[in-house]
Amino acid sequence: MPAHVWQARAVKSFGIDPAVHAYAVEHANPRGDVVSEQLAERTRERFGASAAMNIGGDQGRFLEAIVSISGARTVVEVGTFTGMSALWLARGLPAGGRLICFELVDTYLATAREAWEAAGVADRIEVRLGPAADGLAALPEEPHVDLAFIDADKAGYATYLDLLLPRVVDGGAILVDNVLWSGAVVDPDDTSTDTMAIRAFNDAVAQRDDCTAVVLTIGDGITLIRPRR
Repeated sequence: MPAHVWQARAVKSFGIDPAVHAYAVEHANPRGDVVSEQLAERTRERFGASAAMNIGGDQGRFLEAIVSISGARTVVEVGTFTGMSALWLARGLPAGGRLICFELVDTYLATAREAWEAAGVADRIEVRLGPAADGLAALPEEPHVDLAFIDADKAGYATYLDLLLPRVVDGGAILVDNVLWSGAVVDPDDTSTDTMAIRAFNDAVAQRDDCTAVVLTIGDGITLIRPRR
């Protein structure tokens, strides 16, 4: 999401009346979450406008539910930042489940680990530093990943999908964040690098015959992709 959009928006979902969005958030059960709220605040204090890269609570609850409902035991995340999405993904794991996070740098990990420890999920999370494409390529080639979440550099989305799809089990899924890019994907005047990358990714996914995909309008847009074998 462009930095100027992060600063202008108070909520993570777009195209929804703020009052309706607030109503939906307030009617989550259970309401509120101390650890994620503290993490959001610490991220704002320490990293300023970049804090908007974290997912919102409604999207986090969705990720937790997807992990739990699917029974996923091996989850992969590409792009971790200060650990908000990892926090929610790990919460959905069963006993013995594992979340592998690929993150380019360690700049934000101290903040992430504070939250993971507070939530009691740190023992489920493994962070692998370095270029995500290299890390994904080093994973076992056979299908073994139950669920993956991609929320990293937009130009890398196509590569990450290509590396993950053959490694996802039958019945598993890949979730890709920011695919609507605050509506910029349908703005013909927006030719920025990230917008063009996401637009190209979306177009390519829609044409693939090795997967099925549906675009969900939660948050900034999430595409749910399942392998077709």
